[in-house]
Amino acid sequence: MKIFAVGLNYASHNKEMERTFQSKDPVIFMKPDTALLKGDKPFFLPDFSDEVHYETELVVKISRLGKNIGERFAHRYYDEITVGIDFTARDLQRKQKELGLPWEIAKGFDNSAAIGKFISRNEVSDIQNMDFRLDINHQTVQRGNTKEMIYSVDKIIAYISRFFTLKIGDLIFTGTPAGIGPVAINDHLQGYLEDRKLLDFRVK
Repeated sequence: MKIFAVGLNYASHNKEMERTFQSKDPVIFMKPDTALLKGDKPFFLPDFSDEVHYETELVVKISRLGKNIGERFAHRYYDEITVGIDFTARDLQRKQKELGLPWEIAKGFDNSAAIGKFISRNEVSDIQNMDFRLDINHQTVQRGNTKEMIYSVDKIIAYISRFFTLKIGDLIFTGTPAGIGPVAINDHLQGYLEDRKLLDFRVK
């Protein structure tokens, strides 16, 4: 099982991070399978970072084997969706970027890819016009709509499949809007697609 993630996919987040660069293609990075956190298990703050941030995202699960998938056919290759958190060790990421070094350690560490309960894609009317949000301690801290994506889900799938064979069970984190921020011990995180709560766990 592979975990793909998309960077720079919401203009609001790019502005928030003071990024002016915009690629004509999706920006892709990967997390190892050991990054997966599911079943509403707690997230334990790592001892190597003092600034772990949440990034709330729509996550899609691949349902068919595919390679070089045409964008117009990409909708056939996933059938379940959920909300997820791309945890980022922001201080490590900042340091690695300043040194011009890869920053996988800031994105791919253990349990850095939290996912909620999956629902059928057929339960939503339009995957590219869907609200999602994150509440921390019962206060909404991040909110977005998939219509704000720079690269659609289908375009992302088509692009990734040019370079990597997609297999059943692979996950794609599709990017985060503005509103990222730090988490702390005892925080209670709840993630929603529309008004449906799919993610519910605590930080330890």
